[in-house]
Amino acid sequence: MYEDLRKQSARDLTSLDFPGYAIGGLSVGEPKHLMYEVLDYTVPLLPTDKPRYLMGVGSPDALIEGAIRGVDMFDCVLPTRIARNGTTMTSQGRLVVRNAQYARDFGPLDPECDCYTCRNYSRAYLRHLIKSDETFGLRLTTYHNLHFLLNLMKKVRQAIMDDRLLDFRDEFFEQYGLFGNDKGF
Repeated sequence: MYEDLRKQSARDLTSLDFPGYAIGGLSVGEPKHLMYEVLDYTVPLLPTDKPRYLMGVGSPDALIEGAIRGVDMFDCVLPTRIARNGTTMTSQGRLVVRNAQYARDFGPLDPECDCYTCRNYSRAYLRHLIKSDETFGLRLTTYHNLHFLLNLMKKVRQAIMDDRLLDFRDEFFEQYGLFGNDKGF
């Protein structure tokens, strides 16, 4: 979080002319507004013609906010880690399919999703698999979460090409229930 050290590091690393640049240490529990602040003063110091990679960040809100600030690549264990607990990302926000309310819910995880999991398995069945400690349930929720994030980034790229990324963020955050929420996931 030390602005002077981050700036010095960016200057030193860019002088070495690497093929791309990683930004790390921003997904270790600090509030997201601090991560965004660091990105605001770090990313502009990195070359625009080389990939800028934000390490360990993968919540939907952080992906969008990172893209707004000029980050090109992300990676994170979040979609698989939360899937192991029956938590999924949907167009309406987080859904914990292991919860009792889904025991007789025969709809897909996300009616707006066209992934293999949503096309073929109900919330009730996924809940049953997870509650029974069936590995298949974890694989299906992981597959869904990865599909969700890949699709989200496809939409982010389209919003960039359409010059409407800020509008896309606002629309997504409203639908996802993220306005005024610093947690994201």
